[in-house]
Order: sequence, then structure tokens, then C-alpha cells
Amino acid sequence: MEKSVVEVEVKNVLATSAGSAVFLGNDEKVFVIYVDHAVGSAINMFLHGTPKPRPQTHDLFGDVLVALGARVSRVVINDFSDTVYYARLIIEAENELEERKIVEIDARPSDSIALAVQAEAPILVASHVWEAVEDMSIVLKKMEENNEEGGFPDT
Repeated sequence: MEKSVVEVEVKNVLATSAGSAVFLGNDEKVFVIYVDHAVGSAINMFLHGTPKPRPQTHDLFGDVLVALGARVSRVVINDFSDTVYYARLIIEAENELEERKIVEIDARPSDSIALAVQAEAPILVASHVWEAVEDMSIVLKKMEENNEEGGFPDT
């Protein structure tokens, strides 16, 4: 499996006019998945450890997993078609007899990314998806510069 996936991390989550842009990547390249504002905000809060006054949906799901003795093992962004990404959420649970169970669930990449960041679990991208996505490193850099106060002028 190691050869068929590439590990990435959330590089940044930036607001857009239609929601949020989640930039995922590694030292090689960065790509973007557009998500609704609520999920983008949740990912950002998990990234920065921002306290919330009340649990949100992703908090609830994470707490239920913990209560059941389960955890998010990893997320795999496994496909895309017409700018829509698909993901699998891999959950591991162990019962009191130390029997391990692995469950793979079809899930939106946005929710999967939020849960992975919350659980500090790896985010993986299928190699065929990784090879097909456009490198958005320069776009990310420019957006970050535009969002900074007193950012560097474009050259």
C-alpha cells in the first residue's frame, strides 16, 4: 500500500468567496480541495487547537469514536472526477478481548480531513490522484501573501 499512496498534510485553509480552500501537500507539490465554510472552519480550529464554546459535529463524531474504543487510523483521498474528490475514512477499533477491527467508510474528503486533523492521523492520497492534480504551490504562496498584513509586494 505504501507505494500506491502519498502522504500529505494540510498546508493551510484559506477563506474564499464560496467557502474555504484546503491546501494539501508535501515538499513536492500542493493541491487544493474546496470545501464549505463550516468544514473549513472546523479544520482550521483543529489545526490551531482553537477551543470551541460547544462541541461541533466533528467533535461529536470524534468523541463517539473514543467512547467506542475506536480511532481514525488514516484517511485516503482515493479518487476524483470532474473536480469532485472522493475519500475513505479508515477507523480502527479494539474490543476488551483485544480483537482488532478495521472499518473503511466512504466519506467526503472535507469531513475526512477534519477528522484526520482532529485525531492527528495521516492523510494519504492515491498515487493516480496525486499524479493528476495540478501543483498549486505558487497559488498558495500568493494567497498567503495577500492575507498577511504588510505582505511582500508581488514581483
